Amino acid sequence: MCKVSLWDSDEPIPRSELLQRVSGAHGLLCLLSERIDAEVLDAAGPNLKVISTLSVGFDHLAIDEIKKRGIRVGYTPDVLTDATAELTVALLLATARRIPEGVEEVKNGGWRSWKSLWLCGYGLSGSTVGVIGLGRIGMAIARRLKPFGVEKLLYSGRTAKPQAAEVEGEFVPLDRLLSESDFIIVSCSLTPETQGLCNKAFFSKMKKTAIFINTSRGAVVNQEDLYEALSSGQIAAAGLDVTTPEPLPTDHPLLTLKNCVILPHIGSATYSTRGIMSELAANNLLAGLSGTGMPKELIL
Repeated sequence: MCKVSLWDSDEPIPRSELLQRVSGAHGLLCLLSERIDAEVLDAAGPNLKVISTLSVGFDHLAIDEIKKRGIRVGYTPDVLTDATAELTVALLLATARRIPEGVEEVKNGGWRSWKSLWLCGYGLSGSTVGVIGLGRIGMAIARRLKPFGVEKLLYSGRTAKPQAAEVEGEFVPLDRLLSESDFIIVSCSLTPETQGLCNKAFFSKMKKTAIFINTSRGAVVNQEDLYEALSSGQIAAAGLDVTTPEPLPTDHPLLTLKNCVILPHIGSATYSTRGIMSELAANNLLAGLSGTGMPKELIL
């Protein structure tokens, strides 16, 4: 049906190579690592009629430019919900129970004898969990946390969600969520309203014993303010699967903190999920090229 030009490497395609190869293309399948802006669109030329991204997020796409040029966009929502929710719970537990610290102590000889308060963390039983953004992934996280004995689930966002009744979720203002929650999980979309949402004022309203988890987008968090909150004891710990930039430089201050667990954006990294995402992205591309309905089209 079509001729394919493939960048056959796990490493991102160099910008210069992308600009050269995209010339004259009718369709483009990209990853989060590719910034598809006006420069790329100009290099592609007027033939480009569909962009398919192997992701649920689309902040790497210049949506206004794409819409102006009448280019259709396919993406991969829903299929990574379960994998991301599982990873979020794993990250929460690893952070709260200080698992990476424990592994390191075993390796470096710090484990010598049993001590009553050594490596103590925080448990979910009887706790209050706050979820910022109770969409598909937020709900999937909440469902997985309830069996741990969570006493109260609070959530905030633009509107109350009818499905929250399934997890006995209570829709509350953000300030109340911050002040009452033992664990705060960010699973909202990156929008102009949420960019930099988690800043100094945000962290100052949290409990000193609270755990902060972000598996949404790195730009939702002001990382300098997070570092200050963690290093000063304003909050207990943080777990991040997303950062700004990605990858995070190895000399970044957050990486010096024992109470900050950072993963390399692996929320959807299961073999089955990535396989389904790839198939969906390919089918979106083919549908866009043939002018038929995409399995998952982003409405611009």
